[in-house]
Amino acid sequence: MNCSTMLSLVLMLVRLWPCSPSMQNHSAQNTDQSFTAVQRVKHGWVWEPLFATEEQTSVVPVYVGQLKSDLDKQDGNLKYILTGEGAGSIFIIENNGKIYVTQKLDREKKPFYTLRAQAINRSTQLPVEPELEFVIKVRDVNDHEPQFLDGPYVATVPEMSPEGTSVTQVTATDGDDPSYGNSARLLYSLIQGQPYFSVEPKTGVIRMASQMDRETKDQYLVIIQAKDMVGQAGAFSATATVTINLSDINDNPPKFQQRLYYMSVSEEAPVGTTVGKVFAEDSDIGDNAAMNYFIEGDSSDVFDIITNNETQEGIILLKKRVDYESKRRHSIRAKVVNRYIDDRFLKEGPFEDTTIVKINVEDADEPPVFTFENYVMEIAEAAVSGSLVGVVTARDPDNDDCPVRYSIVHGMHLKRLFSINEHNGTIITTKPLDREIASWHNITVTATETRNPEKISEANVYIQVLNVNDHAPEFPKYYETFVCENAVSGQLIQSISAVDQDDSAEGHHFYFSLAQEATNNSRFTVKDNQ
Repeated sequence: MNCSTMLSLVLMLVRLWPCSPSMQNHSAQNTDQSFTAVQRVKHGWVWEPLFATEEQTSVVPVYVGQLKSDLDKQDGNLKYILTGEGAGSIFIIENNGKIYVTQKLDREKKPFYTLRAQAINRSTQLPVEPELEFVIKVRDVNDHEPQFLDGPYVATVPEMSPEGTSVTQVTATDGDDPSYGNSARLLYSLIQGQPYFSVEPKTGVIRMASQMDRETKDQYLVIIQAKDMVGQAGAFSATATVTINLSDINDNPPKFQQRLYYMSVSEEAPVGTTVGKVFAEDSDIGDNAAMNYFIEGDSSDVFDIITNNETQEGIILLKKRVDYESKRRHSIRAKVVNRYIDDRFLKEGPFEDTTIVKINVEDADEPPVFTFENYVMEIAEAAVSGSLVGVVTARDPDNDDCPVRYSIVHGMHLKRLFSINEHNGTIITTKPLDREIASWHNITVTATETRNPEKISEANVYIQVLNVNDHAPEFPKYYETFVCENAVSGQLIQSISAVDQDDSAEGHHFYFSLAQEATNNSRFTVKDNQ
């Protein structure tokens, strides 16, 4: 064998050696060692999310789930220890890492438990993994009924609201878990209240299903049901009552109870007297039923009407005194109008009404009526007793025209100056009058029915006493004059004046002169200044 042949054989043996069985085993061992080393570097806990269903009752523990270390060779060399909430009492763990629940749970009281796990090597009693903290969630079941915490409900909506108008919203709560399943998913429905109302299944919003008139019915009782499980079989339910009141709107006009009213008033009634009342009905309430009354036409000069805001009656008042002898019957047209009108219902017609009121004037025994309320008369002073001053006249306004008797109401001093004829009202003097003592005399004259002395009326008579020139001028004082001995002729030494008690429209004009007996041998003269 030459050298080249030996070299080729060695090279072939080298290439075949890794494929020999012994080498394969060795390679496999090296691979396992390499894999184990990788696993040790990446070792850790292995588990899936853990859940325990609430309300489960069982005589044996119920499996929850398993957690284990990836170092566990299932050869019993590791043991697991559980600590934390409920460890050992509610939850237990076996040597293989399987966890069981031993008691009935209530998610609404405690929705999850936080626990810790350790993996311990039985030989060394040392942990092979860091302590693991994990959570067991309590899975919900439908064990709670819905509840309406705010019921019973009361709501108000205007009458005649259009279909679809929102009335109110009811809300139920459910203690189950809203994030899991349908246990807390509620569905609302109407048990009572059709066909007037509807409810939105998901929101609980109650809406009008038709227009309703408060005057027909003003209150409705609606019953709403809430079901969990979206209304599926086995669902729990609860109900709530909703009292819905219809509030009033002004959709009705006022109407008089009568088309014709009859009233009467005495002709003696003073201004402001209540003649009667009219009343218009309005099916609405509150401000929607408020109304104002009016009188139309010329009758408003004689009669007035006001509104009683408490009773909504129209009160007819006497605005001007009536006279039976002049007009025995009045016919007035009364009108009533709503005070506040809703424009939405104007198409239904005018919100007003009218009626006729017949008012009879009742005759009364009226006192005599003087031609004038005040008389002004004149008479010259110093007129002889019995001189005519003037005449007053009065008549009975009633149809029977009863005769009247006249008299003067005055004190004793006036009774000595004037008298009146009781039959014809002639006033005369009983003694001469002096204007300088009294220039005016005021007397009161009465007229009394002869058949009914209680019917009496009065008139004022003002008598002016006219002046006559019956008084001479007078010097108002005594003059004492002094003159100097060296006074020159024509020198003014005194001015004198006079007065007259008589009355003069143009003023008094006096003529001054020396008395006859003083003119002889007088050293003084008087100059008249006109």
